Amino acid sequence: MDYKQKLTSLAALLLTISLTATAGDYNKYYQNLPVEIARVEAPQIPSLTISLTDVGGVGDGTTLNTEAFARGISKLQKQGGGRLVVPQGVWLTGPIKLKDNIELHLDKNAIIYFAPDKSLYVEEGKKSSRVLACISASKRTNIAITGSGIIDGNGQQWRPVKRDKVSDVEWKQFKQMGGVERQNGKLWYPWQMKDGSPDIAAEPESQERMRNDLLRLTDCRNVLLQGVTFQNSPRFHVHPCYSDNVIIDGITVRCPWNAQNGDAIDLSDCHRCLIVNSTVDAGDDGLCMKSGKPHSGSISGVEDVLIANNTVFHAHGAFVLGSETASGVRRVVVRNCRFVGTDTGLRFKSGVGRGGKTEQIFVKDCVMTDIKDQAIIFQCDYVNRPAGQDYAAGPAFTAEELKWKPDFQDIHIDGITCRGTHTAIKASGIKDMNCVHDIDISNSLFVYTNTGINIDETTATVKLKNVTAKDFKTK
Repeated sequence: MDYKQKLTSLAALLLTISLTATAGDYNKYYQNLPVEIARVEAPQIPSLTISLTDVGGVGDGTTLNTEAFARGISKLQKQGGGRLVVPQGVWLTGPIKLKDNIELHLDKNAIIYFAPDKSLYVEEGKKSSRVLACISASKRTNIAITGSGIIDGNGQQWRPVKRDKVSDVEWKQFKQMGGVERQNGKLWYPWQMKDGSPDIAAEPESQERMRNDLLRLTDCRNVLLQGVTFQNSPRFHVHPCYSDNVIIDGITVRCPWNAQNGDAIDLSDCHRCLIVNSTVDAGDDGLCMKSGKPHSGSISGVEDVLIANNTVFHAHGAFVLGSETASGVRRVVVRNCRFVGTDTGLRFKSGVGRGGKTEQIFVKDCVMTDIKDQAIIFQCDYVNRPAGQDYAAGPAFTAEELKWKPDFQDIHIDGITCRGTHTAIKASGIKDMNCVHDIDISNSLFVYTNTGINIDETTATVKLKNVTAKDFKTK
């Protein structure tokens, strides 16, 4: 065995030791919980390691590496799996599909940059309402994305932009990219771009609805996301769906504050999840739990989620339940987090047609500053309106939709400290539907600038114990 082979063997051994140690470390987060939660286990990735350069990758920022990523992942899979290392460089690529027992590891100065050519993301031979995610996995077991590099979705090539959310300088910059204006100059779409990237739909509005997630994992088991920065997604950033045993540890998610639908971390119908030590600065929801209507053969509902030691800067909501809660959200604990400059702090949102029951939800010992709207809000009339939709049009519900009403209950919030919020607590349900009940908030302090406690007692029942709301002007 030569010197280089010895180093490779040593690196593989250290990786195996590292994964084993990581698995043991996660148990510490489950101490002194208010409810028993099923614990996560780190995925076990085989020790084989290859570099992207070994399979023809070129990190010069201009060479397209789609096939190199596919070759590297295929080569590892044929040998039972392993670690594909992305070394220093700028790695231009189309979509990446992860397989069983694969770890994608980014060195510190590695940037995976997704190409602006939208046609690369159209899956051949299949009709879909959305194009392929930048990175995806479907029905896979033991997958990981680790390291300290950056994954950039090049989202400005996909996202619409609202005129009232950008400065004159920024608006001019978008128009210089090409694109078209709609609604008398109130909305810009990335269409017929000057870089020559082809469009993939008949009109900009249709193309906008096709935009993808940066990372989408569907029906996967044993997932680790650790250390990496996910940024500038066309749509949602980190989006596990119908998946079990998901660990998100120490990642950063960031995008412009006005990025349309720029959710940071969304768990959609996932079981056994841990989100710790991560930082979010996003254009939409920060740490969000979603639960759609039951799917045959898939995981339904959100269960056994622990969220701790995270920081959320800008987001529409720092911790969010909804808007979809139809299959239920059960056994979720949020503690020791800090929310700085979010629109809302704790946001519980849903609406008729997408609502469901919450059970054993605990939020404890979180701090907030400079919250634009509400520190805590319960909202049961939420309606999703994509860019360009008429905001004056009210919802119309069918008899079937009326079966899926919000049911926010068994929620316990304790030890919140918030300095600077427009409204401390706002809660309202829907008349005669009992949508907000059995909620308690205790041992908390809010310093507000406009409104203290605003609870509609005709539609919402929230018990307050040792809760203080102070007017900011008197301090």
